[in-house]
Amino acid sequence: MNFCWITLNVSDMEKSLKFYHEIIGLKIAEQFKVGEESEIVMLGEKDGTKVELIYNKKQNIPARAEKLSIGFEVPSLDEAMSLMKNNDISIKRGPISPVPSIKFFFVDDPDGIEVQIVQNN
Repeated sequence: MNFCWITLNVSDMEKSLKFYHEIIGLKIAEQFKVGEESEIVMLGEKDGTKVELIYNKKQNIPARAEKLSIGFEVPSLDEAMSLMKNNDISIKRGPISPVPSIKFFFVDDPDGIEVQIVQNN
């Protein structure tokens, strides 16, 4: 069994795409509308694990972010922190280094979902 994707209901597709596509750097694998009200964007590598963003104009489905955290690995934590600051994204916690080979920090996505940015040495 392979993990395929995680689905996030978003309140603003433009803000979520800016965060996950432009800042985090996930590629847009698919993007399509479902009727007049809904839009779905699959982010990630074509044959890899994806983040699915769903926006529905008529339904305000909360992100249900309580106790949820999504992690992304980066080559440089310092560069990632600068990228967040340059995009006016506040660092919630960190940097934290529980062991010498791992450093990470946390930010929130536009809907309050906690995102962990990690550097493995």
